[in-house]
Parts: sequence; structure tokens; C-alpha cells
Amino acid sequence: MKVAFISDIHSSLDELKMVLEQIEKVAPDAKIVGVGDLFECTIGKKKLDGTTFPLLSEIMLNPVGFEQLLDFPSIRGNQEERILLISRSTEPLLQKISQLPERMRIGDALLIHGHQWPYNELPPQHVTQGEPLVVHGHTHKSSWSVEGEEQKFHFFEPIEIPEKSVTVNVGSVVDNKEWVLYDDSERKVTFMRVA
Repeated sequence: MKVAFISDIHSSLDELKMVLEQIEKVAPDAKIVGVGDLFECTIGKKKLDGTTFPLLSEIMLNPVGFEQLLDFPSIRGNQEERILLISRSTEPLLQKISQLPERMRIGDALLIHGHQWPYNELPPQHVTQGEPLVVHGHTHKSSWSVEGEEQKFHFFEPIEIPEKSVTVNVGSVVDNKEWVLYDDSERKVTFMRVA
């Protein structure tokens, strides 16, 4: 099975369209899976003061046509958690956001957004222990590591994953237009980006 992991879209309609077009061109048979932060919450975490909002339009970006492109499974990120924390909306979209799981398993890969541990650090041992592959986002930086040691990579060049504990950060759709193609039968990842 081939999987296209995409993360950190932050409501960026144009960049999401570009990434989806590239996926369709280079891996049309890949299953697309989101790794969190689909939406952009417009209330920063430093501005949380207990205020709640009745309308999603008051707290998040949702450009016309954006929601319709999100026709793939995803986990939730910190943006979705903040939206859930401060919204009192009765809109159906909030119900959909509330149903996004914190974690998901795709083949032998564990997906978790990455805001659950300190920023720019690798996932802690209680997350990676016993996991052959942990896939995350959050930092908007494509990278991968083996047993906690960061590895070099080149975009568009497949990497064979060793039989060790591997962590893959898929980068971000917003700003970077990055994603990762994963072939679980060949145990290969390829870091991709739209030029």
C-alpha cells in the first residue's frame, strides 16, 4: 500500500491544491492521510483567556472550497484542539473536527501530530518505544531519524527504512508544499515537495 502523508495545511487552499495535484500526478494510487493541523485557528494559544465563541468563522480560517478538499482521513493537531477548546458552535464542521483521533495506525506506522512533546524535539521514548515507524508533523520541517539520530535526505529520492525505530516528520503543506510518500510493502519513504 502507498500512502501520501500530508500535514500542517493551516487552511491554505492554494497550497493544498498544489500538493493534491502533485500526489495525483506522481502517486495516483496512494491513499492520502492527514497528520493534523488541517485548519488554522485565528486565536493564538497566548490569547486563550476562557472566552468561547459561537461561530467557527470567529476563530478559524475556512476558505470557500477548502473543506471539500479534506476528503481523506486525518488525525487532529494542536490547531484542531484549540478550535475545540474555544468553540461553542453547533455547526456540523465542529462535530467533524471533534471526531478526529489523536493517533492513527496506517500499516506499521503510528501517526501522531507532534505537539504532545517539546517543540523541535524528537518524539519521546514512551511514544516511540516498540514502534517501527512514527510519522508526525507540527514543526513544518521535513526530517527523519533512526534511533534518535537525524539522517540526511534528498527530496524525491526514496529511502529504505531500516528495521529500527524510525521517526519521519512530513513537513508542511503551508509555506513549504511538502509531503511524504510511504510504500509500506517496500518500507520506503520519499520526501516530496512542489517546486
